[in-house]
Order: sequence, then structure tokens, then C-alpha cells
Amino acid sequence: MFVSELHVTKINKKHMKSFSIKKSGTDFLYFMLSMCILLGIWALISKITKAEIPGPKSTWLVFKELMAEPFYDRGPNDKGIGNQLMSSLLRVFYGFGLGSLIAIPTGLIMGASKTGMKLLNPLVQILRPVSPLAWFPLGLLAFKSAGGATIFIIAITSLWPTLINTAFGVASIPADHKNVGKVFGFSAWKYLTKIMLPYSLPHIITGLRLSIGVAWMVIVAGEMLSGGVGIGFFVWDSWNGLSLEKILIAILIIGAVGLLLDKFFNSLQNAFAWDKN
Repeated sequence: MFVSELHVTKINKKHMKSFSIKKSGTDFLYFMLSMCILLGIWALISKITKAEIPGPKSTWLVFKELMAEPFYDRGPNDKGIGNQLMSSLLRVFYGFGLGSLIAIPTGLIMGASKTGMKLLNPLVQILRPVSPLAWFPLGLLAFKSAGGATIFIIAITSLWPTLINTAFGVASIPADHKNVGKVFGFSAWKYLTKIMLPYSLPHIITGLRLSIGVAWMVIVAGEMLSGGVGIGFFVWDSWNGLSLEKILIAILIIGAVGLLLDKFFNSLQNAFAWDKN
């Protein structure tokens, strides 16, 4: 009996592995088809505008030039696109991390306490719609530097999806789960670590996935205002230099990095989903 069950388990694992490989191949095929559609639309627009908007071919030539030396550093305002991208990613992770440290505990309080929800929810609804550009002058005043102001606006605008999803996850904990904690006499810490966080973790990761997307969008606007270094500054500097090819390259890089960040958090989301089995 045991040998038979083991044989069936091995067959199921082989089947699941084969299915996973086929699914990955299909997803990659669809991705490549999407890229072909994008290139086709891009080439058509370039042709319609009589090359006022550079086409894929001319942009590719400029891209190869940029990739020949992506990490050069010839001064504060003359850095390779690799350095620009790394600076932006560093700011994003600082701002995103700071925002998450604020959002998750606040969301736990709002979800676990009706008083906390009534007290904090009006603040959330007032501050959440404010544009990152409106926060920038306050960031400059508080941190006395453009880099600090940029991290500040990333944190203050990216924390809301995580906060809201965390609060929703905690508030949706079933009564049965809460009763288990009461029956076994869980302390507040044990209830937090054994029931509240495990149950709400998929919702928290969903919020983090949305927040990292917001943070990556905000960085471009922030660096256009702050200047210095970063992918947003690279876009603005390329516009001032009338290099539309570089602007298009930056747009594609921003999109590609955003896709990779989303895929990473999506994999985390799937790994911790309750229905993954």
C-alpha cells in the first residue's frame, strides 16, 4: 500500500513539473508576442510622425552606445545609465522600506482595533490622495537636501496600499481564529505572531506589491525635481539635450525594472497564498 502511494506521488510530482514547464514556456511565448506588438506599434508611430519620434532601430543604436560604458562617472551630472539606475533603485528601496515600517504596524492597529480604525482612518483618507509633488517642498524643508526629500516623498506616497491591505487582512480574521487564541489564553504577543501576522501575511504582501509599484513611479517625478543623479534626472537631462532616443530607452528601462519588481512580489504573494495548494 505504501509503495503504491509513493509511486502515485512520484507520478504526480512529474506531472506537476511537466505542467509547470509547459506553463512557463507558454507565458514566455505570450510575453514575446506582446513585445513584438509593442515594437510594431512603436515603429508605426515613428513612421507616421516621420521619425520625429525615433523608431526601434535608431533607439537600439543609441542603447548599444549607452551599454558600452554604463557605469562611467565623470562628475556629479555626467554618469552612466547604470549608475543612474542604481541610484534610483537605492532611493526607492530606502523610501519603500521606511514607508513599510510605518504602514505595517499602523495597519495592524487599524485592523485589530475599532477605536484605532475610527481614529486613524480619517487621517489616511485625507493624506492618501495628496500628490508626491505637493510633498516635495516639505521634504526639502525637513531634510535640507534633494535626496532626502525624494526618499521622503517615496515613503509618504507608497505606504498607503500596504497600510490599507494590512488593515483589511487583520480585520478579516475569522472569529474562530480569534476564539482559539482566547481559549488557549494567548498573550498579545503570541496572538500577534501565531494568528494575526500569519493570517494577514498574504494581504500584507499584496500591499507591498502595490506599494513598490507606486514607489517606482514616484521616483521619476522626484528626481526630475531634485536633479543630480537618477533615472528621472536622466530623462530630464536627455530632454534638455534633445535626445529622444535616450528618453525612450529610459522609459523602457523603467518599465522593465517595474516588471521585475512586480514579478518578485508576485512570486512572494503566490508562495504565501492560503490557497496555493
